Amino acid sequence: MKVLSVFHSARASFFLHDFIIFFITFYVHKLESAPFTVTGPDYPVTAIVGEDIVLPCHLSPRMSAKNMEVRWFQSEFSSFVHLYQHGKDQYEQQMPEYHGRTELLQAGITDGNVALRIANIRPSDEGQYHCLVQDGVFYEEAVLELKVAASGSAPHISVEDYQEGGIRLVCRSSGWYPEPEVLWRDPSGQHLPSLSGTNSQEVNELFEIENSIIITENSHKNVSCVVRNTHTNHQKESTLFYISDAFFPMTNPWMVALWVILVGLAGFIGLTIYLFKIKDSLSLSPANVTLDPDTAHPQLVQSEDQKSVRRRETWQDLPNNPERFEYERCVLGCEGFTSGRHYWEVEVGGGEYWAVGVARESVKRKGEIIFETQEGIWAVGHWGSQYLAVTSPRSPLVLKWVPRRIRVFLNYEVGQVAFFDADRGVLIFAFPPASFAGERIRPWFWVWDTESQLRLCPRDTG
Repeated sequence: MKVLSVFHSARASFFLHDFIIFFITFYVHKLESAPFTVTGPDYPVTAIVGEDIVLPCHLSPRMSAKNMEVRWFQSEFSSFVHLYQHGKDQYEQQMPEYHGRTELLQAGITDGNVALRIANIRPSDEGQYHCLVQDGVFYEEAVLELKVAASGSAPHISVEDYQEGGIRLVCRSSGWYPEPEVLWRDPSGQHLPSLSGTNSQEVNELFEIENSIIITENSHKNVSCVVRNTHTNHQKESTLFYISDAFFPMTNPWMVALWVILVGLAGFIGLTIYLFKIKDSLSLSPANVTLDPDTAHPQLVQSEDQKSVRRRETWQDLPNNPERFEYERCVLGCEGFTSGRHYWEVEVGGGEYWAVGVARESVKRKGEIIFETQEGIWAVGHWGSQYLAVTSPRSPLVLKWVPRRIRVFLNYEVGQVAFFDADRGVLIFAFPPASFAGERIRPWFWVWDTESQLRLCPRDTG
């Protein structure tokens, strides 16, 4: 029995020795017969949000990977982004966030190309990716970095309020990734210090920015807001070309009145002279605007004094003359301007769909009209639940108060159209300067719903 036991022990030792030799021989054979390296780019791959991206990866030297295992993963081997195994894609245990979004490009797999396509890129896709290829017991991997970028909307500059002796401008833009860089520049391209900035990440993982700056009367009046993507260096820029002296707090009547009280009666005469100089330098002409019935849409009804307008459901039997608006519920003012500075005020209470502003004499009257400066209309108004300026695209207006009266300001020579809250003297919106090219500019009004009514205020309210 002992002899038999020794025989079996010796035999087991012999087989174990042979197995180890066989395994080493097999492994060395694998290294000799199928050695390869896995290669990927040594630079970050940048993808755009919402688009598709191909992550490059291939075997070197070139050989078929059709019967190999290809595993794409991020930080954990078992949680895979994509798995190719037994000659086909395996999706059973794929990371949920990649379901339906990945594809191994098999067109070049016989040449060792094992690139991965990821569809509809998201900000959360950013990071390191491992491309691991295994043939039997032999495997190699490459690591590459994916950066995700999104360039958002063109920045919008709005004039918010008076602050620290100047006007506070706010630059807003959304849809950026990663968190962008925001710069203010003067006309020479020099950077201007910003007052404050807040960046917030939205539900869709993209960033929304808001950055402000104070512009004083003696500082630059042409300013640009630049928003730059730090991954791609792609940037978008908007410029507020000109801010008239009339916009600054010095010309605000309420601040002037406060100044009068502070300086007292001793300085009254000197201050009065000063105010007259300001008024003379501004050359403001309060316009006595009335509505032109020959231009009014047949559903618009004007008051007897041609100072107010509203819409009715019924159509009036009016001649379809060339001047009349046929589709849009618009009406022009009788007055037109080819020079000078002018303003008028409009009560805008009630209703959800209305707008006030100015239009070229040649503005389209028949058919549907696009409300924007390219069509010869400069206006602000209320659409449903928000206030907008009729830029392209529309510019939302962030207002601290609901305006009861809007002052329309026109500087013909500069090509400036601006809108104030007449009760508070606060600028609502200023359009970039335009070229009127000698064409007559007329007051313009739009009323869409039957609840809205626009009324021109008497001249002495300014």
